[in-house]
Amino acid sequence: MNLDHRFTIDSLLEGCKKGDRKAQEHLYKMLAPKMMGVCMRYAKDTYEAEDILQLGFIKVFQKVAEFRGEGSFEGWIRRIMVNSAIESYRKNLRTLNIIDIDEVHDQPQSTFDMSGLELKDLMKLVQQLSNGYRLVFNMYVIEGFSHKEIAKELGISEGASKSQLSRARSILKEKILKMEGLNYASNIG
Repeated sequence: MNLDHRFTIDSLLEGCKKGDRKAQEHLYKMLAPKMMGVCMRYAKDTYEAEDILQLGFIKVFQKVAEFRGEGSFEGWIRRIMVNSAIESYRKNLRTLNIIDIDEVHDQPQSTFDMSGLELKDLMKLVQQLSNGYRLVFNMYVIEGFSHKEIAKELGISEGASKSQLSRARSILKEKILKMEGLNYASNIG
């Protein structure tokens, strides 16, 4: 007889606070796919994202007693995943290709149609960005960090954060326009 047990985030949180391994396992199975999506945005490939995910969940289980109930538990876990990704960059001594804002040339901003672009395609393009561009782009655009917060987290200037974001957007725009051109050409031919 197979009994289907339904767990709520709150019941799993309480179990995790007590060190219950089954609760930890269920929480992991429930949230790992969603958190993997967060990690994939920061990682260059699936292997790196899996490492970040594992490190993140280790921290979740080590620090679960510190969760104060301010905001959602899932949001708290997401923040740990983002911080784990940032820490992974620091730990691996990856150099960020930083260009100060004063060195960025003003480029005219043009609009382009992203309606034909699927999320998985956009994710692939973001993953192709260099480490520094990808990190700042995700922190600012996806996670909502301010340039001041990014500068503090990464140990760079606010101007460098702004220039990284500007360059990341320019590169993504070029790649999207290139994709649109290829799609247009394949529809004609």
